[in-house]
Amino acid sequence: MKTTLYSWTLFLLTITTAFGQPLPRGMVRGQVNTAAGKPLEFATMMLVKAKDSTLVKGAISEVTGKYAFENVGAGQYRVAAQQIGFHKTYSDAFTIDETHPAVELPAMAMVEESKNLAEVNVVAKKPFIEQQVDRTVVNVENSIVASGNSALEVLEKAPGVTIDRQNDQIQLKGKSGVIVYIDGKQTYLSQQEVSNLLKNTPSDNIATIEIITNPGSKYDAAGNSGIINIKMKKNKNFGTNGTFIAGTGYGWVNNLSGVRDDLPKFNTSLNLNHREGKINAFGNYSYVNRQSSQSNEINRAIPYNGSTTYFDQYSFRPNTFVGHSYKAGLDYFVSKKSTIGALVNGFSNDWRSAGLNNTMISDENHQLTSRPTTKTDARQFLSNITGNLNYKYDFDGKGREWTADADYVHYNGSSYNNLSTTYYGTGSDVIRPNQDVKNDMPSTINIMAFKTDYVHPLKNGAKLEAGLKSSFVKADNNTLYDTLQQETKQWLPDASRSNQFKYDENINAAYVNYAGKLGKKTKMQVGLRAEHTHSIGTSVTLNQTVDRNYLNLFPTLFLSRQLDSTNTLNLSYSRRIDRPDYQNLNPFVFYLDPYTYQKGNPFLRPQYTNSIELTHVYKSAISTTLGFSRTTDFINRETPRQIPAENVTYVTPENLGSLDNINLNISFPVQVAKWWRMQNNIGSYYTHYQTFYSGTPYEVKLVAFNLYTSNNFTINKTLSAELSGWYNSASQYGFYRAQPMGAFNIGLQKKVMEGKGNIKLNISDPFWLNKFNGRAVVQDINFRVRSQWESRRFMLTFTYRFGNQNVKSARQRNSATSAEQSRVGGQN
Repeated sequence: MKTTLYSWTLFLLTITTAFGQPLPRGMVRGQVNTAAGKPLEFATMMLVKAKDSTLVKGAISEVTGKYAFENVGAGQYRVAAQQIGFHKTYSDAFTIDETHPAVELPAMAMVEESKNLAEVNVVAKKPFIEQQVDRTVVNVENSIVASGNSALEVLEKAPGVTIDRQNDQIQLKGKSGVIVYIDGKQTYLSQQEVSNLLKNTPSDNIATIEIITNPGSKYDAAGNSGIINIKMKKNKNFGTNGTFIAGTGYGWVNNLSGVRDDLPKFNTSLNLNHREGKINAFGNYSYVNRQSSQSNEINRAIPYNGSTTYFDQYSFRPNTFVGHSYKAGLDYFVSKKSTIGALVNGFSNDWRSAGLNNTMISDENHQLTSRPTTKTDARQFLSNITGNLNYKYDFDGKGREWTADADYVHYNGSSYNNLSTTYYGTGSDVIRPNQDVKNDMPSTINIMAFKTDYVHPLKNGAKLEAGLKSSFVKADNNTLYDTLQQETKQWLPDASRSNQFKYDENINAAYVNYAGKLGKKTKMQVGLRAEHTHSIGTSVTLNQTVDRNYLNLFPTLFLSRQLDSTNTLNLSYSRRIDRPDYQNLNPFVFYLDPYTYQKGNPFLRPQYTNSIELTHVYKSAISTTLGFSRTTDFINRETPRQIPAENVTYVTPENLGSLDNINLNISFPVQVAKWWRMQNNIGSYYTHYQTFYSGTPYEVKLVAFNLYTSNNFTINKTLSAELSGWYNSASQYGFYRAQPMGAFNIGLQKKVMEGKGNIKLNISDPFWLNKFNGRAVVQDINFRVRSQWESRRFMLTFTYRFGNQNVKSARQRNSATSAEQSRVGGQN
């Protein structure tokens, strides 16, 4: 605590000094080349004090090899250049003062080194949470407690991110509508399907998770709360190399009978990379086999004709998941200016569940009247294959380049769900015939997209970017219901519940973006994106069509001002759109039991969000962000509705007025001791809902906060430990008020086999604190939901790296289909 108070005191005093006493500032420019005289791009450049080599500023060399340090105070300095595969190089000492305000250094020549990997000692490790100027980065591959978990569980630890486990919704700073990318490519899945995909993605295959709350005009305008980009691990070495990962573990949970279930898990993956001459080939394969479970308790009160019926539902759903995922790619360097690449990736997921739902129905005096019991047998299968062709042309080696991407994406899904309900009286007597229903929901989605981008450098470091994109989506979802006739024991089609829904969409977009300087201390970036959307949703069964045709403009603005050598202010503004998920537009009905179901809404409209953020960064370490956003026509994906005469409660997505959000986030590290490093994040937000529910005004005002802390302990050269924890206060999800949630995790890592391998032990949520408890009360709606899942688990993971460790990574590609895949449905 003393260390924390000291850090904040120093922080406040430095700001006061910065604003009160302006100092003379200077400029340092230079060029860094290889020994052969070729420009060296992306080298790490460091301005250090000549006396003791204390770091003053950092920079990255441009593609031309040029670098610059601005706002340099008076003093004597040297410049250090560092790059993997080269010896660290220093310039001669020089002076910045009133008579030498600007210094142009001679070109620095870096010599390649020939050290073996074993001779290199890694002395620094990135923190688990890293706050950058325009995004928050979660360094998953450096974390012990992240090992053996799913991508969703790691994301849950990120600052500002909350996961609604009951409704499978991802929220960022109290706002839904997050768009998820994987390696710069959008997943094209709906919120629920994205959540399930992340549940089944091993964290050991992830390098970093980037959280971008205000993306620029180059990005698709989709996602009202921002973008989460999950970057998978890639090798960076010449020759042939790879990584093998194997993990196993157990989770524990108590079923409805109070008996503990042991839920085993296993995952393995292999990553390979080969680079030789003009060819770079890469690929990976992952396999996951896990058992899990979830239990729910739902309490409802339904008033009708002057009396109230009470429902107490208890369900337990054990799950088995088997998943395969793969990726294969090739980059061919045609010439120094031209590169062509191809990429194929996909997955095949098989999910099965056999659940039990017990319902106690009581009258207004809370006297039991009946006990319906529903057995569910469900299986869901979803496969995906994505192909990408990309091309890059570098005109002059000075940053002027043209890129193009063409994509084809195919999703094929099928879902089977059998429900068998037995209606018991107050005892074991059956009071009415069984109700047996089964449904088959095949679905296919095809997406084609093309995008092209052009970058043109201007004078004084300015840059102009422009691009075009077109995407075409065709989705076909069919829901086929059959009902068992108890007299004949034959299955007959149920036309009243069946429905076929087709959706066609074409989006054409264009953007222009300019980045430059306003004076010596202020950088700016301004952009404009135009998107024209034409969509046709057709319910074949209901003979109902919704045709939408609209054009939107999405401006963005970013300003960054370097106040002095330690303080930076960033201001950003953006307008974004959140189009309805394909499945949410489908008016089909999905039954949980005879009294509870969910249905789609073909009349959903897009929601629009205007956001502004102000960020202060101190010494590139302490970051404070204040943001405001307003969402109009916001889509509430789980709006509760009731049919009191039938004792039925269902949820459906609806547009519900406006949502205002004010958020404050603070991220700061604390070096407690040489062997103990701490990273802390504090986030708070104010949410204001204003809408109408069944013609009556509905308003919610709520202040909520979340905390995250990670502690890294270095025990010796081969042994380290980590302790992390998070807490989310009570929050609001549309009409649902969720109670506080939190958990902590413990991890231990041991390096083996001369550093080529490591063993990680991770214990997640040992006291089973991570549970969901929420309630909705509005007009005649009054129900409470409690959910538990096996968040308490033990995982052991082994990682082994083999082959040459000097291979450059495959190029990161942002494919043409970077906005559509987040809206695909069909997986659970």
